[in-house]
Amino acid sequence: MLDAWAQGLQASDLSRSLRASLWLYPMVNAGHVIGVGLLFGAIVPLDLRLLGLWRALAVAPLARVLIPTAAAGLLLAAANGALMFASRPLDYIGEPLFGLKLGLIALALANALALRAAPWTRGWLETAAGGRAPRAARWAAALSIVIWLAVIVVGRLLGYR
Repeated sequence: MLDAWAQGLQASDLSRSLRASLWLYPMVNAGHVIGVGLLFGAIVPLDLRLLGLWRALAVAPLARVLIPTAAAGLLLAAANGALMFASRPLDYIGEPLFGLKLGLIALALANALALRAAPWTRGWLETAAGGRAPRAARWAAALSIVIWLAVIVVGRLLGYR
C-alpha cells in the first residue's frame, strides 16, 4: 500500500514539477536548510543554557524567544522536507537512512515534549531567574544536542545517496 502511494506521488504533477524545474527544487532545498538552521540555531543556545552556560541569564525569557523560533524552523524544515520527499518518494521509501532520520526527529521531539511536561523541570523553566538547571533538564539538553546533530548528519548523508 505504501509503495502504491509512493508510485502515485512520484507520478503526480507536483513531483514532476519538482524534478523538472531548474529553480523549484533548489529553492525547496534552500528552505529546508534555512528551517534546519533556525531550529538548530535556536535549540542549541537554550540547551547550552540548561547545561550550565550563562547561568546568570534566566531561562524563561530565552525560552520565550528561542522555542517559537525553533518551532518555526521545524515547520519550515518539515514543509520543505515533505516537498523534497515528494520529488523522489520511491527512492526515499526504501532508504534506511530516511527511516532513521524520521525516527531521530521523533525522538528529538519526544525529548523536547518530555522536558516541557516534567513537573519539576517545567516549573524551573518558567520561574528560574538563573542558576543550575535540574538534572533531568541537563540530561534532556545534552540529548537534544546529540539527537539534532544526528538528524543533520543523517540528512546530509541522504543528500549524497
